[in-house]
Amino acid sequence: MRFLTVFRVSPTRNWPPLSSFQLRSSWRFFSQLRSSPDRSSFGIAFDIDGVILRGRVPIGGSPQALRRLYGDSGNLKIPFLFLTNGGGIPESRRASELSELLGVKILPSQVVQGHTPFKSLLKRFENELIVVTGKGEPALVMSEYGFKKVLSLDEYAAYFDNIDPVSQYKTWTTKQAFNHHSNSKDLFPRYNVFSDRVKATFVVSDPVDWGRDIQVLCDILRSGGGLPMQNNGQQPPLYFAADDLEYQAAFPAERLGMGAFRIALENIFNRIHHSALVYKSFGKPNSFVFKNAETVLRQIKASCHDDNGVGNEEMASLDFKTLYMIGDNPPVDIKGARQAGDPWFPILTRTGVFRGKENHAEFPADLVVDTVEEAVEYILSKEGNA
Repeated sequence: MRFLTVFRVSPTRNWPPLSSFQLRSSWRFFSQLRSSPDRSSFGIAFDIDGVILRGRVPIGGSPQALRRLYGDSGNLKIPFLFLTNGGGIPESRRASELSELLGVKILPSQVVQGHTPFKSLLKRFENELIVVTGKGEPALVMSEYGFKKVLSLDEYAAYFDNIDPVSQYKTWTTKQAFNHHSNSKDLFPRYNVFSDRVKATFVVSDPVDWGRDIQVLCDILRSGGGLPMQNNGQQPPLYFAADDLEYQAAFPAERLGMGAFRIALENIFNRIHHSALVYKSFGKPNSFVFKNAETVLRQIKASCHDDNGVGNEEMASLDFKTLYMIGDNPPVDIKGARQAGDPWFPILTRTGVFRGKENHAEFPADLVVDTVEEAVEYILSKEGNA
């Protein structure tokens, strides 16, 4: 293992407070963790793709590594969460999948996905018509966050015959396959795109049909959220859950991510529209993502108390001396942890995007290891929990 000390900068602390309801289900699971002098003074954030899993296959000894964070009774001993730019399904379902694949109990509160911060926009768009796209079930994700008027891009496109000029050449079908010969206005009586403007668009996860999605998003954005035949409106807000150019999937070589889709959309939009595309990207390496992760880990740690709450003085005692970020993508995981500053300690694995012999030149980690199992071994040995 190689060790390298780096300088950090102070984080931007602008993340909104996390609501308490997200951790109610965690209370019983963590109830056997009691306030005690030896309670963990550190926490761990794991990236998933390229660190814990490759596709749906555990890698790097991840099941064995995670089991070491639990006590003999199966209760969590070391606070940890998954901090991933991936997504497309609700956090509750992702937690269930991870539990099954890794053989440990993972709670929804331990899963922070790229689109999880979209919850912070609920007050602004709760009752407004929004269009969402991405793999998985992006409309379900946003609906579970509390947004009331959600259309997937599949559903939106179904209102307009021939909006995708090459659809006849596509052999695949989706769950949102509709009869274009029927009255489109009757398909979705709650959302009438012919009278309601689209107030925001969200790229929740990696889009499946790039060509169709770029075309339809350009239509919506150029029209100001009105009918796609128009071209005279102010662009509605556009949000991306993450901005990864590449990520490690099941294929041996890296695959293009949401950041690549954003580059394609932005370049095309700027060529066909008089104003440049305006957007906001969430996910790592943004510092507020790491600040939010710290808040979640503190709340997980706080849930070990027997009383009905934690006072200000007790909450101060829940601060972590060290928070470890274990990732495989230097421009995303390592850069983000370094920008967040203390108490973050970035660890780089060689099981995903990064495979170099030495540390990454531009975004060096504090530690470089071969696998996540080695990273956990280092942490537990350093913290005296081996």
